[in-house]
Amino acid sequence: MPQTHQPAILLLADGHVFHGHSFGKTGTATGEICFNTGMTGYQEVFTDPSYTGQILIMNNVHVGNYGVKQSDVESSSVKIRGLIARNLEEQFSRLQAEGDLNTYLKANHIVAIEGVDTRALVAHIRTKGAMNCIISSEILDVVQLKAELDKVPDMDGLELASTVSTEKEYEMGDANASLKVSVLDFGVKQHILQCLVSRGAHIRVHPAKTPLSRLKEFNPNGYFISNGPGDPAAMPYAVATLKDILNENKPVFGICLGHQLLALANDIPTFKMHHGHRGLNHPVKNIITGLCEITTQNHGFGVDPEAVRKHPNVEVTHLNLNDDSIEGIRLKDRPAFSVQYHPESTPGPHDSRYLFDDFVAMMRG
Repeated sequence: MPQTHQPAILLLADGHVFHGHSFGKTGTATGEICFNTGMTGYQEVFTDPSYTGQILIMNNVHVGNYGVKQSDVESSSVKIRGLIARNLEEQFSRLQAEGDLNTYLKANHIVAIEGVDTRALVAHIRTKGAMNCIISSEILDVVQLKAELDKVPDMDGLELASTVSTEKEYEMGDANASLKVSVLDFGVKQHILQCLVSRGAHIRVHPAKTPLSRLKEFNPNGYFISNGPGDPAAMPYAVATLKDILNENKPVFGICLGHQLLALANDIPTFKMHHGHRGLNHPVKNIITGLCEITTQNHGFGVDPEAVRKHPNVEVTHLNLNDDSIEGIRLKDRPAFSVQYHPESTPGPHDSRYLFDDFVAMMRG
């Protein structure tokens, strides 16, 4: 908790108001509200590009108690629009930490509110569904806040991936490696790239709207389709490129948004979920092996389960054990597969990292 007790307000689109105290930057932030069920890994979560456009509720009672560290990031900056928590802490106990959360949020211009009853708030979102909200520590008039909130676009139909993608190509890994991977960056997490590099791949990361002709110039052994924010159905450019990639008949691996785009490239619709899956403790069953894995997740859109099961050329590989949503698919006639969750698992358990090994084996095979 900060030393000052400057008031702050959280207003939901359905009119519910929550009062708390300011943390981080003094200001106003808007976006779609969502919640993360993880107890650790807050810095990795805050810097995940897939959270672009969202205001995040952290379920753990204390956030910030182990400080911040430069190595605990997934991108170059904090990507959430705003932060909500029960207790945001300036004091931290980790000896390796390089600073406190309050200073970190201020440096990244993030408005936050603490002292909120997050249990009640999360229960409300679980019942009513994801919606837009506004946090402010400078505007304390609810009528004025509602007027500002009414200007915020819905996440449904919003294309955000191109806004967080790299602007320039860059490479990682050993240039003399026997495996090359062309990565389409829609908001890729850095630990995904590290998982590929650590398995001996030389990768080139491309901007979101890169055509196949440019991707092929790297002479890749396979293609990786990244995670990212926003509505996949609002990305026809990416679907068209992925269809071209599939015609190359080379290995393709997609994660999260990449999973949804692989479905769309096979004429399987996606949909906006009621409140999404976010956290590092979601159980998923690999129905090929029969084994369960605990997974890290961050998505507000899903793949139409009926359309997947009716598709003659797509096989379901993974199911969410909480709600039976589709968590993984593979094509029957081409070396392409994807998962809805995050096998790089930062933060989270490493149950699913075998998928990177499968991708490498597919490229070598």
